[in-house]
Amino acid sequence: MPAAREDVYTRYNMLRLLLTCEHGGNDIPQAYVALFEGKEELLQSHRGYDLGALELFHTISSLADKCFSSTTSRLLVELNRSINHKDLFSETTAPLPEPEKQQILKQYYKPYRGQVEEMVHDFVQAGRRVLHIAVHTFTPELDGEVRDADIGLLYDPKKEAAHEFCRSWKKLLLVHDSSLLVRFNYPYLGIADGFPTYLRRKFSEEQYIGIELEVNQKFVTSERHRWPDVQQALKLSLHELLRQRRLYETQAEEED
Repeated sequence: MPAAREDVYTRYNMLRLLLTCEHGGNDIPQAYVALFEGKEELLQSHRGYDLGALELFHTISSLADKCFSSTTSRLLVELNRSINHKDLFSETTAPLPEPEKQQILKQYYKPYRGQVEEMVHDFVQAGRRVLHIAVHTFTPELDGEVRDADIGLLYDPKKEAAHEFCRSWKKLLLVHDSSLLVRFNYPYLGIADGFPTYLRRKFSEEQYIGIELEVNQKFVTSERHRWPDVQQALKLSLHELLRQRRLYETQAEEED
C-alpha cells in the first residue's frame, strides 16, 4: 500500500458516525411541572432548549450508524455538563434537596449519558473508530453581544484527526453554500466542559473523535427562509465526507 494511501486509510478506516442531540426539547416531566409554573417564557428561550437542534438532528440522522436524542429541558438537568459541573442543575432545580437531585440524575441524566458511552465502547470493542457529532444551536445574541458566525465546529485543537475533519467539513460546507460564515471553536471552546470533552478523556484519539456542531438559531427565527438550505448544506457536505471515507476504505481493501 502506498504511504499516502496508508495514511488516509489509517485515519478513516472503520469510522462509525454517532449523532447525539442533548438539548432537543423543553419537556418537563410531570413530577416536576409545579417547579416550572410561571416559567413558560424561560422554557421557550434558548436556556430551555436548543431551538432547531432536533430538526437538524433528524435531517442528518439518516447518515448515522447510531443516534441518541433527548427532549427533556436542560433546565431540569444539563446533559451536556459533567456530573460535578456547577451548572449541572439550573437555578430552578439547584435548590432541591440532594435526594431529589440524585433522583433526577438517576432517571434522566445517567441513562442518556450511559447509553451513549456504552455505544462508543461497543463500537471500539468491535474494532471501530467513532466519529461523534453532538448537534446544538446557539442564540444569535447573548448578553448584548451578537455572535459573529453561522456555524461553529467545536473540537480539541490538539487532536489532529478532529482538526482535519473539521477543516475538510468547512471546505465542503462552503462548496454547498459559500455565504456561510463557518468558524472553529466558536461561540464556545471545543475543550470546554461538554459531553464530547468527557468522552475524549475516556477513549483515545484512535478510538474516538468528538465534535460539537453549533448552528445559529437565526436560521430558525429571523432567517427562516434559509433554514432548509442550511440543513441541506450540512447534510450533503457531511455525506460527501463519509462517502470519501468509504471510498478510501474500498480502495485500501482492493490494494491489500
